[in-house]
Amino acid sequence: MSTMYSSFRHLLIAVTVMMVTVFSVSARADSLKKHRSPCEIHYPSDATLEWDCRIIPRGRSLEALFGEDWVDVARFNRIDRRHARPRLSIKVPRRLEDLASFNPLPLFYQAAEEDEQFILIDLAEQFLGAYEFGALRFKSPIASGNGLNETPTGEFRLTAARLQHQSSLYTIEGTDRPYPMNYALRFHVNRTGVSYWIHGRDLPGYPASHGCIGLYDESMQQEQYGGPKDPELFDAKKLFEWVLGSEPDDNRVIPLPYGPRVHIIGQAPGHGQP
Repeated sequence: MSTMYSSFRHLLIAVTVMMVTVFSVSARADSLKKHRSPCEIHYPSDATLEWDCRIIPRGRSLEALFGEDWVDVARFNRIDRRHARPRLSIKVPRRLEDLASFNPLPLFYQAAEEDEQFILIDLAEQFLGAYEFGALRFKSPIASGNGLNETPTGEFRLTAARLQHQSSLYTIEGTDRPYPMNYALRFHVNRTGVSYWIHGRDLPGYPASHGCIGLYDESMQQEQYGGPKDPELFDAKKLFEWVLGSEPDDNRVIPLPYGPRVHIIGQAPGHGQP
């Protein structure tokens, strides 16, 4: 009798744990599905300027709405033109000129003052900064891990580069083509052999990767999706060439025995929320 009760009790506990785990994963997945508007994502730097949430009208684009300021609006929303579709709600500063001074990262990062090159990635801000001897040289919005597949945090170093890398696990939506990871810079390999890279990808306006760090690559989007017709955002290429000095002549994996240090800090917005 006691043996049967003990077995039943253990079974009940196991089922309960499994249900809690499934519910937790399901809740996280539902939360991620809801994060389709930049207005639903909150960053610490949102408080540095006044903005309103506005819907992109039908038949309008970022360029048509904001003229030469469209790039700054896109960066503020951490979104690319492909995902800035009509009927989407985005954050629009009340004074577009304020975007010229918008900076979610420190202009000087003391931990990098002795590094010729240093990369800071702030997951809470969804921004990457490239530093030279502690001074910020350029910055870029990112798309980090989506919560189900989180980006590791801590101190790393770039160990390899490849001009035209591609995913061995994921494909371009609606196709069987491997997802491109152009201008790839590897910063971590975990205990199971999974590699984490900084590379070009889509930026939908919220954390969406499987753990890597994604930067603008409109040339890739034009090749894969047919647009934008006039690529202008090349942040992945800019960082890649900053690290290597120039674009390589071939597609071999380039070891970086003394690659720049990489610090990844913070927690991506939306993580841990029901």
